[in-house]
Amino acid sequence: MNFSFLNNTFVQFFEFVHQSISLIFPSKNVSYGMAIILVTVIIRLILLPLNIKQTKSSIAMNELQPETKKIQDKYKNDPQKAQQEIMKLYKEKGANPLSGCLPMLIQWPIFIALYYVFNNLQGISGVHFLWINDLAKRDIVLAVLSGITTYFSGALMMPAGNSAQAKQSATMNISMSVFMIFISWSLRSALVLYWVVNNLIQIAQTLVMKKMGIHKSTKNA
Repeated sequence: MNFSFLNNTFVQFFEFVHQSISLIFPSKNVSYGMAIILVTVIIRLILLPLNIKQTKSSIAMNELQPETKKIQDKYKNDPQKAQQEIMKLYKEKGANPLSGCLPMLIQWPIFIALYYVFNNLQGISGVHFLWINDLAKRDIVLAVLSGITTYFSGALMMPAGNSAQAKQSATMNISMSVFMIFISWSLRSALVLYWVVNNLIQIAQTLVMKKMGIHKSTKNA
């Protein structure tokens, strides 16, 4: 992947969005923050089909946990057969254990590109937004919010119960959340603001899809 081309494209894209918002909100203390939020929304919309597929698959896998546990117990002396039956079940129910990887793999090049954008924007220095004193500097509150939103975003997708997989997922989610607090404290607030808004959209999307799933289940019952 040509990261130089991607970085330059994101710089031009962000500048275009910011200039457009500046026509409505001339103040830099408003326009830059609003531009970050709007860019996040646009990116989420572009990735929406992949994110919906990921969320649907994760919800389906969580709902199939009791059935996969029964299969594992039934074929506990034949792990290969158990794996075949579980994969057969996933295929029948439209669940894909690898579906969550693609959106995450796509997110990181975007994250790196935005890191480049916000570290090369001259006009963002000294700009404050909401409680953030300077979008070009670190903010402890935003770093903590990064960890909290990362945790809740992951928690909504974790399997229920006290199974080994559920405990492993919970441990990984906590570790990832702590890691995001640590890394966010070393980044410019502009980039962390993108990550927090991205997580909030993911949380809302998951809640809506789960709600729709509940209605669907109730309707079909």
